[in-house]
Amino acid sequence: MISEPELDGEWGTGRPPTAAEEPDTPREGVRGPRRAWLWALGGAVLASAVWAGVLGAQDRFGDAAPRIAYRHVEDLCKMPLTVVSASTTQLTGGYARHNEHPSLDWAYCAHSAPYAEGRLSYGAEVSVQLHKKTDPRTEFGADPSALMGMGRMASSGGEVEQVPGLGERALLTRRVGGSRLEVLDGGAVFSLTVEWYGGQGAPDPDEAAVQAAMVEDMRALMASLRK
Repeated sequence: MISEPELDGEWGTGRPPTAAEEPDTPREGVRGPRRAWLWALGGAVLASAVWAGVLGAQDRFGDAAPRIAYRHVEDLCKMPLTVVSASTTQLTGGYARHNEHPSLDWAYCAHSAPYAEGRLSYGAEVSVQLHKKTDPRTEFGADPSALMGMGRMASSGGEVEQVPGLGERALLTRRVGGSRLEVLDGGAVFSLTVEWYGGQGAPDPDEAAVQAAMVEDMRALMASLRK
C-alpha cells in the first residue's frame, strides 16, 4: 500500500520548491509525438466509461447529500493553467467535455502544446466532479477516472504525498514523466494531471517547480468555481 506522508510547511509561490525525490524504479523512456497527441483522447474515453459506472453506483446508495460549495461549468477549458504554463510551456485547452446528472456533474479539459523536435513537451488534464448524492470521501484517492490519460501512472503507481492547506484533503502523486494532484472538498473532487515527454537530447523538467505550479493553479481553479 502506498503511504501518504505529510509534507512539511505549505505549498505556494512564497516558498522555493524543493527537489522532488526520484522513484526507486529506473527512469522510463520518454514518449514520442504520436503517442503524445493520442493520450488526451484516450483519457477522455476512459473517463467517460468510469463516470458511467459511478453514476450507476451512486443511484444504488444512500440519500445523504454531501456539501457542495462549487458551481458546475460546461467548458472547463476556459479556466487557464496560468502558473503551470509559465513553468513549462504555453498550454492551450482544446478538448472540453461535461455532463450534468442528478447524482454527479462533471467537467473535463485536456490541455496541450505543439510538439517541437528536441524540446520537452507538456500536456495537462483537468477534471471537476460534483457528487450530489454520495459522499466521495470513502473512494477519494482510488478513483480511476482521476488518472485520465496517464496510462503509465495508472499502471505504475507512484509516490503519494499529502498537500496541506488545499481543500479538506489533497494528494500529490509523483511519477517519472508526470504528476497528478487530487483535491477533495465536501462533495467536490478536483484533479489536475501534468505530463512531460520529449525526444533525444530534451532537457529534464524542473519537477518541483511544476508541482508547485500545479498547486497554485488548483487553488485558483477552486476559487474561481466557488459559489
